[in-house]
Amino acid sequence: MPASSSAPTLASSPLSNLSTTLPSLTAGLGDSRNPFVEHAVQYCVAAAQATLDQEKKDSLEKLLLQGLDITILGSNDFYSYRNYIEARGLPLSPDALAALPAFASITFNAEESNEENCKPEVAKTGLGSSAAMTTAVVAALLHYLGVVNLASVLYQEKDNADLDTVHVIAQTAHCLAQGKVGSGFDVSSAVYGSHRYVRFSPEVISSAQVAVMGTPLPEVVLEILKGKWDHERTKFCLPPLMTLLLGEPGAGGSSTPSMVGSVKKWQKSDPEKSLDTLRKLSEANSALETQLNTLSELAEKHLDEYKCLIDSCSIQKTDKWIEQVSNPNHQAIVKALLGAREAMLGIRLHMHQMGEAAGVPIEPESQTKLLDATMSMEGVLLAGVPGAGGFDAVFAVTLGDSGSQVTKSWSSFNVLALLVREDPHGVSLESADPRTKEITSSISSVHID
Repeated sequence: MPASSSAPTLASSPLSNLSTTLPSLTAGLGDSRNPFVEHAVQYCVAAAQATLDQEKKDSLEKLLLQGLDITILGSNDFYSYRNYIEARGLPLSPDALAALPAFASITFNAEESNEENCKPEVAKTGLGSSAAMTTAVVAALLHYLGVVNLASVLYQEKDNADLDTVHVIAQTAHCLAQGKVGSGFDVSSAVYGSHRYVRFSPEVISSAQVAVMGTPLPEVVLEILKGKWDHERTKFCLPPLMTLLLGEPGAGGSSTPSMVGSVKKWQKSDPEKSLDTLRKLSEANSALETQLNTLSELAEKHLDEYKCLIDSCSIQKTDKWIEQVSNPNHQAIVKALLGAREAMLGIRLHMHQMGEAAGVPIEPESQTKLLDATMSMEGVLLAGVPGAGGFDAVFAVTLGDSGSQVTKSWSSFNVLALLVREDPHGVSLESADPRTKEITSSISSVHID
């Protein structure tokens, strides 16, 4: 989700009316205020005031007095266009999505809405749009204000202190905006790209959560920046020649908070059984990670043989994969492929058991049928329900070029395959300004005086 910031002023916008009085920011009242943007701006300015030297602080004050214009572009991948496509009699296919203009309008009942009773609805795909938006605004502002330099982070393999700063400010702003400390993974993946993640201890942002009125925000932010951020981030991505697909079944939405609440009630009512199920689920998750990492290692050591075998398996169903083996390296690769499938089946089993025990549809019957059918297709390594489960989405990991056939088959199951793909990169500076392309009403501009 791109975001850019600039001065001088251009125009005010419906997203939010914010005004700045150094050293703090205050937001004007209105139906269109956005807490994620407000907290992102407040904490970025405070971070600049807390970390820059005096000479730069003087320049910062002059810069802020000119005002800021922040333009936020919502990528199509974050929003559902299924109803739009169906209403026009178009096929449920990636081609129909690809034909939409970039940053297309995301409100579909604006005609029916009125100022007194309701707002236009926004249908989302559940990919963490608020976290992506918060991270984009934070990264753009911190770079613009001189707190970080993001010009070279894209191809930097090692830990990057500037990205770490973006992560800390974005996590804090996002937690405060949503009123709780969630998993944190959506913000972390927006900052760093694909990786394995273990959340930080919530206490690290306690100073922000309990900040006393009148406490200068720069002091609060400085304490947070110097806090013990104990999250774990390990490099991880899909092995070569594998594609992650996401599908939208259109079977009705699921309430993640409600489902999580039901699972927590089950944990309290049956701690022994729930701990056993969660332990088995964790072991299956670790087994899947191990098999995928093994495949990445085998690809690195025996790339030509790996490519040849993946190409062969991509046009075969699972029971035929073992027949493609012609040497020990092939055998090791197929063993890891089948091990990954077995681990995924274990994950699905334990999630289904958890859902039944908690009385929530983590993998409902309709999804089970769809996932079983998907895993029986040629070239499909695994399939499942992402996140907290439910009816919202399904995913699949495919081998070689088999993804195109999977998306066609999904269409026959009334599933819309989305265009989004795994990206090992997180925050980066765009080489071209998205505003030079066709722009629609999905763009929100925030003007700060």
